[in-house]
Amino acid sequence: MTNTERDALGAICLFAVFADGTPDDAERARIKQIGSTLGSDSGLSDEVYERVVFKRTTIAQEAAALSTPELRIQAFELALGVCDADGKTNEAERAFLDALAATLGVPAEHARAVREQVDLLADDPVDHAVPAAVLPAAMVLAAPGPAGANPSAKEQEIDGTIRNHAILCSALELLPQGLASAAIIPIQMKMVYSVGKQFGYSLDRGHIGEFLGTIGVGMTGQVVESYARRIMGGLIESLASKVVGKSIAKTVGGLTRTGAGAAMTFATTYALGQVAKQYYAGGRKLAAVDLRQLYTRQMETAKTMYEQHRPMIEQQSQRLNPAQILSMVRGA
Repeated sequence: MTNTERDALGAICLFAVFADGTPDDAERARIKQIGSTLGSDSGLSDEVYERVVFKRTTIAQEAAALSTPELRIQAFELALGVCDADGKTNEAERAFLDALAATLGVPAEHARAVREQVDLLADDPVDHAVPAAVLPAAMVLAAPGPAGANPSAKEQEIDGTIRNHAILCSALELLPQGLASAAIIPIQMKMVYSVGKQFGYSLDRGHIGEFLGTIGVGMTGQVVESYARRIMGGLIESLASKVVGKSIAKTVGGLTRTGAGAAMTFATTYALGQVAKQYYAGGRKLAAVDLRQLYTRQMETAKTMYEQHRPMIEQQSQRLNPAQILSMVRGA
């Protein structure tokens, strides 16, 4: 993938963010931050951001830069993931995706099948738990806690639930299929529902969305950030090939993409669960600023736990059959 093709994929993802005409300031700031972090040579550069925002390019121009059918299909699936990140696609986003598929030359049958799968994930009730068979085996590693802490049986059970969901979501990041990534946010929402239920709260998708928004974890931001990590892996691969050769560089790039994505997804999922536990245990009385600070602390804790859990995450990814992800998550 050339830098021009990475730029085109980044631009198409940004078009997807603005598809419904109502991107909020938080989304704009998040995308800008990602672009600045990755730098001008990566797929989400300042130049790409500006040419989309200031309408210096079109979808057709960006599509023309993608040289293979595989890249065009990837562009469509990435855009679909962005549109669907904060819930089922609305009318404006569906119109955008129809036009995008036609412009990219994505076969109508493939576009329809992928959209139906992702819509099923979006429609899946949050109170429909992930089947136990999909979750990893019982954990034996203890989460770090205050010295002398003696957690109750209920707390241990909740911590185990959180860790298992974090491992599953992290394992999905190791799979190359777009549908695998699309399943991560619904699984995180199910986890938050499960934690709330342990404390007597019956939540719906709206309540959980508000909770995620309060602590500053935008669902669209998660999708775009995941995309940025994958592109960064490609950039590192291209640079490394000049130094160590293409075969070794390909391995380095792949490890960067999957390793960084899996580690961040583990940390995000674990932190969400722990914040939800404290929030609902305290009667939903924590202020927004306290929730955000707690989330930041739990993220740092989770990052130190990743290497401990990495063998189980890799083992879990090998158990997952990409073709059955949708039916497994929905309990079919």
